[in-house]
Amino acid sequence: MAVNSRDSEHRPSPDALLKASRLEDGSRGRLKIFLGAAPGVGKTYEMLQSAHAKRKAGVDVVVGVVETHGRLETQALLHGLDVLPRKALAYKGQTLEEMDLDGLLARRPKLAIVDELAHTNAPGSRHPKRYLDVEELLENGIDVYTAVNIQHIESLNDVVAQITHVRVRETVPDSIIDRADDIALVDLTPGDLIQRLKEGKVYVPAQAARALEHYFSPGNLTALRELALRRTAERVDEQLLNHMQANAIPGPWAAGERILVCVSEDPRSAGLVRFTKRLADRLHAPWTAICIETRRSLQLTDADRSRITETMRLAGTLGADTLMIPSVERRIADDILNFARMNNVTQIVVGKSTRSWWFELLNGSVVHDLVRRGGKISVHVIAGDDLASEATPDKGVQTATSSTKFDPIPFGMALLFVGAALGVGKVIHPLFGIENVDLVFLTAVVSVAVRYGLLPSLLASVVASLCYNFFFLPPTYTFTIAEPINVVAFLFFMLIAVVVSNVAARVRTQALVTASRARTTEYLYSFSRKLAGTASLDDVLWVTAYQTALMLKVRAVILLPERDGIAVKGGYPPEDELDQADLAAANWAWTNNRPAGRGSDTLPGAKRLFLPMRTGRGLIGILGIDDDRLGPILAPDQMPLLDALMDQGALAIERVHLVEAVDQAKRTAETDRLRSALLTSISHDLKTPLASVLGAASTLRALSSKLSDAEKMDLLGTVVDESERLNRFIANLLDMTKLESGAVVPNAALHDLGEVVGSALQRASKILDNHKIVLELAPDLPMLELDAVLFEQVVFNLLDNAAKYAPAGSTVSIRGWRDHKVVHLQILDEGPGIWPEDLERIFDKFYRAKKGDHVRAGTGLGLAIARGFVEAMHGSITAANRLDGAGASLTITLPVPTRVQKLDTAA
Repeated sequence: MAVNSRDSEHRPSPDALLKASRLEDGSRGRLKIFLGAAPGVGKTYEMLQSAHAKRKAGVDVVVGVVETHGRLETQALLHGLDVLPRKALAYKGQTLEEMDLDGLLARRPKLAIVDELAHTNAPGSRHPKRYLDVEELLENGIDVYTAVNIQHIESLNDVVAQITHVRVRETVPDSIIDRADDIALVDLTPGDLIQRLKEGKVYVPAQAARALEHYFSPGNLTALRELALRRTAERVDEQLLNHMQANAIPGPWAAGERILVCVSEDPRSAGLVRFTKRLADRLHAPWTAICIETRRSLQLTDADRSRITETMRLAGTLGADTLMIPSVERRIADDILNFARMNNVTQIVVGKSTRSWWFELLNGSVVHDLVRRGGKISVHVIAGDDLASEATPDKGVQTATSSTKFDPIPFGMALLFVGAALGVGKVIHPLFGIENVDLVFLTAVVSVAVRYGLLPSLLASVVASLCYNFFFLPPTYTFTIAEPINVVAFLFFMLIAVVVSNVAARVRTQALVTASRARTTEYLYSFSRKLAGTASLDDVLWVTAYQTALMLKVRAVILLPERDGIAVKGGYPPEDELDQADLAAANWAWTNNRPAGRGSDTLPGAKRLFLPMRTGRGLIGILGIDDDRLGPILAPDQMPLLDALMDQGALAIERVHLVEAVDQAKRTAETDRLRSALLTSISHDLKTPLASVLGAASTLRALSSKLSDAEKMDLLGTVVDESERLNRFIANLLDMTKLESGAVVPNAALHDLGEVVGSALQRASKILDNHKIVLELAPDLPMLELDAVLFEQVVFNLLDNAAKYAPAGSTVSIRGWRDHKVVHLQILDEGPGIWPEDLERIFDKFYRAKKGDHVRAGTGLGLAIARGFVEAMHGSITAANRLDGAGASLTITLPVPTRVQKLDTAA
């Protein structure tokens, strides 16, 4: 056993070997990041120098993109390197240059230089962020050198904003840094960086002066420098640990401090955890709290097990990694030291033992073993008196006491096994001799130990020893042993039986603990998968309540805030109401963020126990549990499981709330935008025609006698035209209201498309007076099932839109053709076309595309109404720019009715 454990101690870690194999896999490129504390420290300069060194070594190096920011010494380093031309992208009338990712992949160098890792690519690029370009290069087996500043790392974004009062918008995920094969820290003292800034080596003089007043202060640079050093140290420490585990190198290598605190059922363990937290803060070191589960752990009282649980919870809240691992070695100290050496722990904190010398003589001393066997690991032994005042925090929930009754069946089965062994021994004794009888009894003892545990196996050992003496050692059928050699044989048999039963019972205990742990892990994994697949709040609540009830054998309800209090929102079995005592306990738990109800210190007369469900953002809800038993509900070993279930459930509920909040924010923003657009439309599109009508009517009334007939007719025409314009605007508002309320139900019937288009052209004749109309409808167009009134309005709105944007004298074309089972109707103009970013948005309510001064104002509703009407008739409408010249193209697609298709087939 000891030999096997020593072999496993020097065996490489499978996880570390897997990471190492991935790094050595040639199918993925290697990533090296040049990390700096601030702009101007020389990241790009250092990166290009490294690129030159690689090129001299015969490596194919290509510069994908490098931002020199006008620094002459950086520009000089580009000479001699193969620089890939950048890709030009048109955006809002400007030409932007980005890295040519496709060209770089086609060139396929061994090493690509990609500067500015946090850069946001221009719209139209394959990836929105440059670090995604880098990921694609790595996946294609290309090594990458890149550079980034510490303020661009996502997890440090808030910290940097707090230090510098500048919020950096372009960030990269921490996973990019964690996956880097190498990190080169480019460091420069604050004084030297400020001097470079003053010399104009970072920014131009005007920018440099502003930077010195704000971002580049000595305090800011010192803090950013510390962040960069710490982040690099964390990554290097992780690489060192992976190297040690992959190569089975026993620790510690004291390149950095790592602290391990040993937790037990001792009441002073909480103080030990707090001491370790203070030590870790002084050393700026990561720390871990560990508890070794032995066979004796199953014999602890409920209070002791609850104390261990609360102490581990305290360590987790203080920032420690918490682990409870089953014992493998004979000594607890060996398990602790094996873990410490595998994880490069440099210091172990343990409490001073207060047990009697007799206990330590029988069971050994963990403290003494750690000190003697620790080797290069420092061991802190903390005196008990120093920690006596630091008690374990009380959670305020009583746990159920275990009431295990004496079960005589295992002991009876032990006697039965020994009796069977006795019968077998009697049979084989004359044939094989007494030497094989003891093996039969040992087999019975081991079987009892494996099946029923330690105490029955000890009984079997004693009874088997007595039977061995009584029935097989001469003189038989007495407990007297005549020959001294048989005395020795009897004593050794009894000793071996006790030792074997002890070892077998320990293996059984470890197997039971492992099986229970695996079952719990499987349940939690299944729970997390169910939560990940839920999208609605009701589903999350049902899954959480069901899994809690299933795993803890209880009934569960979940309460969430509603108006001024909380209300039941889910449960298993389903339950909608609580009695007054339970409701009072639930409200108290919600108000005070503490447990209440059955088994707690507050309102213990309630039927249920109510526990707060929390996340990092605060209190989310209340979980209530109950069962049919009396007294406290949960056993101490069930509390960690309940905590895990509540934490996962609370996070899932918070996720749903955040999604709803984002949707609500989007709806609010859309409502505000629509409200603003509506007010703008009403203030302009109603006021303008009204002002024209009012002006023309006032002129007619005041100057009627002085105006000629032609002038009067012109003013009356203005009144009519502006009134029609006002009427169209009000009609559009009414149509949009009908669409949004679902009141538009097409009165569909078979109609000829040419007739409907002709009717729309006649109606739009006034607005098309200054344009040429070209009508090109295929002669074989089938009858379409549509609402003639609604479709005429659609065509009218599209013609009105074309008339607005096409200059006077230009041509508006109407084309129609059949394409298998659909018919296309296309309206084309010769205007400026549609901006790419407007192609989808022009169908939004109140959205107005960019237009020149010659374009008359519109409401922004015409195309939205056209899309609504077309979709109501099971069609679609799209916008595009013409390929045969300048102008826009709006295309309506309608299905050919099934009955028309059948007629065509029959013909």
